[in-house]
Amino acid sequence: MELTAMSVMMKRHPSGEGKDISWLQKLAAAACLLLAPTLVLAVPTYARQTHQPCAACHVGGFGPELTPFGREFKINGYTMKVGNEADVPLSLMLVESFTQTAKAQTAPPANGFGTNNNLELQQASVFLAGRLNDHMGTFVQATYSENGGLLGWDNADVRYATPFSHGDHNGTWGISINNNPTVSDAFNSAPAWIYPYMAADLAPGAPAAPMLFGGLGGQSIGATAYVQVDGKLYLEAGGYRSLSVAWAHHVNGPYDGRLSGVAPYARAAYTWQVPHGNLTFGGFLLNMKRGPLGTDLNGNAIPVAGPTDNFNDVGLSGDYQYFKGDNVVTVDGLYVHERQTLNNTYGGGGSSNLHDNLDSFNIKGSYWFRNTYGFTLGQFVNNGSNDLTLYGNNGSPNTQGGILEFDYNPFGKSTSWMEPYANVRFGLQYTYYTKFSGLVHNVDGAGRKASDNNTLYAYIWLAI
Repeated sequence: MELTAMSVMMKRHPSGEGKDISWLQKLAAAACLLLAPTLVLAVPTYARQTHQPCAACHVGGFGPELTPFGREFKINGYTMKVGNEADVPLSLMLVESFTQTAKAQTAPPANGFGTNNNLELQQASVFLAGRLNDHMGTFVQATYSENGGLLGWDNADVRYATPFSHGDHNGTWGISINNNPTVSDAFNSAPAWIYPYMAADLAPGAPAAPMLFGGLGGQSIGATAYVQVDGKLYLEAGGYRSLSVAWAHHVNGPYDGRLSGVAPYARAAYTWQVPHGNLTFGGFLLNMKRGPLGTDLNGNAIPVAGPTDNFNDVGLSGDYQYFKGDNVVTVDGLYVHERQTLNNTYGGGGSSNLHDNLDSFNIKGSYWFRNTYGFTLGQFVNNGSNDLTLYGNNGSPNTQGGILEFDYNPFGKSTSWMEPYANVRFGLQYTYYTKFSGLVHNVDGAGRKASDNNTLYAYIWLAI
């Protein structure tokens, strides 16, 4: 049983490089994580700890989609354990990928790569993940990527959880200390977990996404308290503060400015049991204010005094899961609306508008047979205010398209070879665009069409 989390670490060092570009533009570029470098992490140490096959917790036997049992394992703080033997709470993960766009990009997507047909060691991670005691468990990760060539910290989640009962009701309450809003969430459609679970980081993607999609990932620390009642109602609330520039420097994390005070975060969801499965609806809130960036004498990014840019995110999510015999069907959807008041960016000439909006809609449906053979269809729509200064070209961030994916997971079941120590997924994914940011009449100045960014992506994902 592997627990998963979406990597949101930007592969750059917090320095002054590119300081002529506003920090919000850097952030908008990094937000391509929504459609491009969304990397998913898995840790088989949990399977060894519980003596359960990975398919007990994960749809498909490997990857991010949690079954009802997997959700409970996470809500209970990663503490479930079978037996008294000592477990080494370490796992390793490797992802090797191939990326091809329909038309070669106008420039290499990263240092050391060509304009097309790129092979990449996309991710190499080590995890410290497992039970600490009866009530505490952990998920902490460090990641290296060939794109950027840095080893840095990634998602981290340390939990305390305990059961309770009151009258006819029972449940679990807990506390999570983590470094990315929504990493603590146990439902499939939280922004840190949405499809695609693996995607190309060497192909073009959407230029901007709401802050809920990793805008604080790796550069903040937060505490949230949560409660689940009767396996139905889930509530979570807390806040996030910025980590220091020195910390970002030491862990090779991103740094896009200092939060002003605490950024509050909240999550609510309700689950109904339906024939052969479950149905969940919920929502998210994130409110944050972030100040401007400057540089020190060494060219490193540092926070400076000035007005803040304010972001207010509101999201709605829905999940459906169907289990019957050898067949599993899941449908997940997420909509997030963000209101921006760009006091600093607009005042410094970095945007055309003081007030902007961003909207993101993602939906996907998957079918799995025997938790081995999978097929997924996804659709994404990213729209926002026209802002010529912020986005360039025609000023539109609008990007729309879909994803088709075939997966083969030979392991992860109770009868699998080397279960629960070895897991592998072979994936073939095709992303197509019907609209791409910045294209005037769907064509840019170099004659590049939206469909020229269509991407064929193949990967081998190994976890031990």
